[in-house]
Amino acid sequence: MIFRSATAADLPRLIEMLVDDPLGATRERFEDPLPKPYSDAFAAIEADPANELVVAEIGGVIVGVLQLTIIPNLTYVGRSRALIEGVRVAADTRGDGAGKALVEYAIERARGLGCHMVQLTTDKSRAAALRFYERLGFKPTHEGMKLHF
Repeated sequence: MIFRSATAADLPRLIEMLVDDPLGATRERFEDPLPKPYSDAFAAIEADPANELVVAEIGGVIVGVLQLTIIPNLTYVGRSRALIEGVRVAADTRGDGAGKALVEYAIERARGLGCHMVQLTTDKSRAAALRFYERLGFKPTHEGMKLHF
């Protein structure tokens, strides 16, 4: 398995993985051509040095993706934290260790960039995801809240 930054050519596969998910199926659109907001968002992420879309690839096939964002912070004596967002693993590789390896890669990348912590959120309806992240050492120390527009 290799890890690399996503390219614009990867975008259809990334959106395909977002749609192949119970929650994503209700809010994402995998069409040909892809809706323009996806390419706009990709361009914004790619242009921002604090953001990276990381893909996991096996034999030239993308099997996972996540977004890693480095957030400068005043707390913890001005040390940055990392946010992991949008984790998806291809359905046919779930349970094979790809997700674990991808998240561990992101954790080590954040550590190497001087972050003092990595944080993430997962939907409360995703019991298996909660167990997965807890096995990786994440602790549910805070209550997350969102306000959708």
